[in-house]
Amino acid sequence: MIKNAEPAKAFADHNHQNCCGEVLEQAHNLATNAGLRLTPVRRRTLEILLEEHRAMGAYEVLERLVEDGFGKQPPVAYRALEFLVENGLAHRIRRLNAFAACMTPGQSHAPAFFICEVCDGVAEVQDVSVRQAVDAAAAGIGFQVRRANVEVVGTCPSCRESCDK
Repeated sequence: MIKNAEPAKAFADHNHQNCCGEVLEQAHNLATNAGLRLTPVRRRTLEILLEEHRAMGAYEVLERLVEDGFGKQPPVAYRALEFLVENGLAHRIRRLNAFAACMTPGQSHAPAFFICEVCDGVAEVQDVSVRQAVDAAAAGIGFQVRRANVEVVGTCPSCRESCDK
């Protein structure tokens, strides 16, 4: 296990209902304390991202929002996703051109995303040594880091187990 890392919930057995509820509560508290509006469409977008611990594209999110009666135009999803990312409630997974809910909203962190190339599951892992390594490398070249996301592609335990059968 990675030193200083939190468990990667996406690839481990856990109470998913509690997991989602805790993140939604943290997001609500963060928004309230910061004077942000977590509108129904923004909240539902976050709920959609939390449902499966995987990255979702904007159009996939839009389809789900349409099913829930939130409008059919792409800006509906893009604006909600942009709000979530800008306020630390979601992350953009650039490799997949997709979005994933932040599992530690409101906390300053430099997550490492472990992306399963089979099921598109995404585990957000917090590891201080990752950020320290990035900061040290940046300092060595005089670079100031504003944001850092590490994306690691491979195969999750469930998919690896399925392939071995």
